[in-house]
Amino acid sequence: MKASVVDLRYKMNDILKALERNEEVTVLYHGKVKGVIVPAKKELYKSMVNHPFFGMLSGDNKRSVLDTLSDLRKTRYDNI
Repeated sequence: MKASVVDLRYKMNDILKALERNEEVTVLYHGKVKGVIVPAKKELYKSMVNHPFFGMLSGDNKRSVLDTLSDLRKTRYDNI
């Protein structure tokens, strides 16, 4: 979608609807491109089932919850 500076002022509802449709809005000033408004990225939610802590008490896991959590929260340099 292309919009002039006047459109930004008077037709903001149409511009917001275009952003909801994941369209980029090109802003024009005196017929020249001044910028582009890009829609915000949507949050991607991960499945809880894929988290390593999910179902930790099932099976033969005899470790305590605190030990398992401390292993999950380690920094990458703790293994050295």
